[in-house]
Amino acid sequence: MSLKKTLASLTMMIIASCAFAQSGVIKGKITNVQTNEPIPFATVVVQGSSKGVTSDLDGKYEITGLQPGLYNIDVSFIGFEKKTVFEIEVTNARAALVDVALLEVSVEIEAAEVVVSSFTNREEAPVSVRKIGVNEVKRNPGGNRDISRALRALPGVASTPSFRNDIIIRGGAPNENRFYIDGIEIPNINHFATQGASGGPVGLINVDFIDDVEFYSGAFPAARGNALSSVLEFGFKEGRTDKFTANAVVGSSDLGITLEGPTGENSSIIMSARRSYLQFLFQALGLPFLPTYNDFQFKWSYQPDDNNRFTVLGLGAIDQFELNTELGTDPEDENFLENRAILDFLPVNTQWNYSIGTKWEHFGDKGLWTFVASRNMLNNRAFKHEENNESLPLITDFLSQEIENKFRVERKLYLDNGWKAQYGVNYEYAKFNNSSEFQRYSFEADTLIPISFYSEFDMHKFGAFGQVSKSMLQNRLVLSLGVRTDWNEYSESMANPIDQLSPRFSASYFITPRLSANFNTGIYYQLPAYTVLGYQENGQLVNRQNDIVYIRNKQLVGGLRYDFDSRNTVISVEGFYKDYDNYPFSVDQGISLANLGADFGVIGNEEVISTSQGRAYGLEFLYQQRLYKGFYGIVSYTYVRSEFTDASGTFVPSSWDARNLVSLTGGKKFKKNWELGARFIYTGGLPFTPVDVETSVFIPTWNTQRVGLPNYALLNTQRIDAFYQLDFRIDKKWFYEKWSLNVFFDVQNALGSVSPVPPTLDVVRDQNGNPVEDPNNPGSYQPRILDTSSGTVIPSIGVIVEL
Repeated sequence: MSLKKTLASLTMMIIASCAFAQSGVIKGKITNVQTNEPIPFATVVVQGSSKGVTSDLDGKYEITGLQPGLYNIDVSFIGFEKKTVFEIEVTNARAALVDVALLEVSVEIEAAEVVVSSFTNREEAPVSVRKIGVNEVKRNPGGNRDISRALRALPGVASTPSFRNDIIIRGGAPNENRFYIDGIEIPNINHFATQGASGGPVGLINVDFIDDVEFYSGAFPAARGNALSSVLEFGFKEGRTDKFTANAVVGSSDLGITLEGPTGENSSIIMSARRSYLQFLFQALGLPFLPTYNDFQFKWSYQPDDNNRFTVLGLGAIDQFELNTELGTDPEDENFLENRAILDFLPVNTQWNYSIGTKWEHFGDKGLWTFVASRNMLNNRAFKHEENNESLPLITDFLSQEIENKFRVERKLYLDNGWKAQYGVNYEYAKFNNSSEFQRYSFEADTLIPISFYSEFDMHKFGAFGQVSKSMLQNRLVLSLGVRTDWNEYSESMANPIDQLSPRFSASYFITPRLSANFNTGIYYQLPAYTVLGYQENGQLVNRQNDIVYIRNKQLVGGLRYDFDSRNTVISVEGFYKDYDNYPFSVDQGISLANLGADFGVIGNEEVISTSQGRAYGLEFLYQQRLYKGFYGIVSYTYVRSEFTDASGTFVPSSWDARNLVSLTGGKKFKKNWELGARFIYTGGLPFTPVDVETSVFIPTWNTQRVGLPNYALLNTQRIDAFYQLDFRIDKKWFYEKWSLNVFFDVQNALGSVSPVPPTLDVVRDQNGNPVEDPNNPGSYQPRILDTSSGTVIPSIGVIVEL
C-alpha cells in the first residue's frame, strides 16, 4: 500500500474515532410540574459549555455530539423556576433520557431577586432536607453501592462501628425512620431486617433503579406520618422508552442484572434480580455464620396522555442466615473456642418480605390527584436447637408475620399569588401474628421464665392531613402550616384522633438573595412496633391492657443557609432539639426501648408501658459541592446529645449518644475517564451497658441464654472507644460503540482502624469446647472475656457492564 493511501486510511480512522468519541446524546421532555403539559421553547444548556438547545412544540429536546462522561444541565423558561439536573451519565451505547418538570411561578416571584437553589429547599421543609443523586451513591467509597452507607456522609447521621446499616438520625433509635419509593411506603430497606427496628447489614434497594433520594432528618411534611427521626423519599427512574438495555454488576458481595425497555407505545419497565455470594466468601474465611440474600424489584410505568400517569412497582427479598457448624467440630482449629462461643448463641434465621404498590396520578389545571394502594408483608423465623443439632429439641423458636394493606388519596393544588395547598386521607388494614417459645431471664424476678405463646390481631388505622404554603414579600418570606392526625382501633387509648393531633410550622426568610434563615417546629407521633402491640401473656395482649399509646416527639429546628448556586455548592448550619415522651419502657428490663435496635433479632417482644421520656439536641454543619469542574465533595460535622430516662426517671445517655460525628467525602474526575474518591468518617464512642457476670455464668442461665446479660442498674455507664475509618475508591471507565465497561477498586478501612465493640462475655471451655464449671464458684461456669474488636482492611474489585 502506498504511503498516500496509508495516511488517508489513518486519517479516516482518526476522524471516525473522533466522531465515535463524541456520539453521546442527552434527550428528554420538559413539562409543567403542575399540569404535566409539555413546555415548548424551554432552554436546556450543558453546564460549563456553550452547548444548548430549546425544546420543541411537544416539549422534547435533544443534545448531541457529547463525549462520554458526566454532565450537569440547566433547564429554564420564562415564568418557571430554573432547575439543574446533576451528573447525567452519557455513553456511546445509549442516549441518556432525562425528563425535567419545571415549577411555574407568579409574576411577583418571577421578578424577585431571590436565588433559586439547585438543592432541595421545599416550602414545608426549609430545614433538615438533603438531596442525593444516584452517582453519589454508586461511587461512594466503602459504600458498596448501598444507600444506607451513602447517607453517612450527611450531618446528623451516625454510623455504628460494625457491618450493619442501622440508620441513626439525630440521636434517635433505628426504628424511627420511614421509607417511600415514588410515594409508595415500604417498611424496610435492608436485608436481614431487625424486626421492630429498621436496620440490617446489606441494602435491599438496587441503586441502578434510583433517580434521586430526598432525605428528611426533620420538618416532615404533613403527608408523611409515623416518623420521628427521618423520612427517605426514593425516586425510581422510568424504564427506557426507546429500546431494551441491560446492566450487569459483579460487586464485592453480590451479582445482579438489570433490564429496562419499552412495553408499549406509552409504557416501559425496569426490573432486576440480585444474589449474594457472601456465603462462599464467609466459608472460605472460616467465619461461623453463612448469610445468603436475594432480591427482586421492578417498576412499570404507563402514561396514556398528559393528564394521567400510572405506576406499578414491587420489591422483595429472600434472606437466609445459616450456621457454619463445621467450625465447632475441630479442636485443632486456632479459632475453635471463639467459634464455639459464637455458634452457641447465634440462631438460624430465615426471612422473606415483599412490597407491591400502584399509583395513579391525575393532572389538572391547578395541580393533581394522587391515588396510592399498596401491600407489604414480612415473614421472620428464628430458631435454635440444643447443640445446634436438629435432632435435639428446640431451645428457641420464633415465627412472626406482619402484613399491611394501605390506601392513600392526596390532592395537591398550585394556586394564584404564591399559594400552595395539599390535603388527603389514608387508611391501613394491618395483621400481625407471633409464635414465640423461648426462655427469658427475668431481671425483675431474678430467674429464668419460660415464654410460650401464640398471638394474632388485626387493626384498622386511619389518617388525615393538610398543609398550606404561601410566598410573600416578593418571595423573600415563605411560610408553611400543616397538620395531620392518626388513630386506630387497637385500643381506646389510641382511638381518639384529637390525642394525636400533629401540627407543624415552617418559615424561611431570605436575608440576601443567597442567604436564608430557616425554621421549623412540629409535634410528631409514631405507633409502637407490632411486636410490642402483639406481645401476649396468659392469652391476653398485655400491652393493650397497659394502655400503650403513640410515641410523641416535639421538635424545634433552626439555621442559616448560603447558596453558591454558580458553583453548585451550599453551606448550612442548623441547631435542633427533640423532646420524646410516651416511649415504650420495658417492665422487666427496666430500660427504654429507645436504647435497642442496633443488633439482630427482635425488638419489643415483651411487656412495656408508655412512660419513657427522652431528649436529643445538637448542632450540624454542612458543606456540599455537587459536581463542578470535575470536583465534588461533602464536609459535615454534628455535635449531638441523646438521653432517655432509666428506671428511676433519671436522664442517662442513650445508646446513640455519639457526641461528635465527622464525615469528609470527596473526589476528582480525571482525563481518560479515571476517577478517585475518598471518605473519612469519625464517630465518638457510643455508650454501652456492662454485663452482669455473676448472673450470666450461673449454669441454668448460661445453658439457655449463652450470652452475657446486661446489668441495667449500670445502664450505659461505659463507652467504647471512638471509631474512625478511611475508605477510597478508584474507577476507570471505557466507552465503546454498543457497550461500556466500568471497573472499580474499592478499599474499606484502608488504615486498618480497629472497630471497637463492648467486651464479650464467654465461659472457659475444655478442649472439646464444652463450658467448664468454676471450681471457686460451684453452680456457675468460669467466666472469660473476649475482645472481638477487629481492624480488617477490606479490598474489593467490581465490574459493571452496560449494554
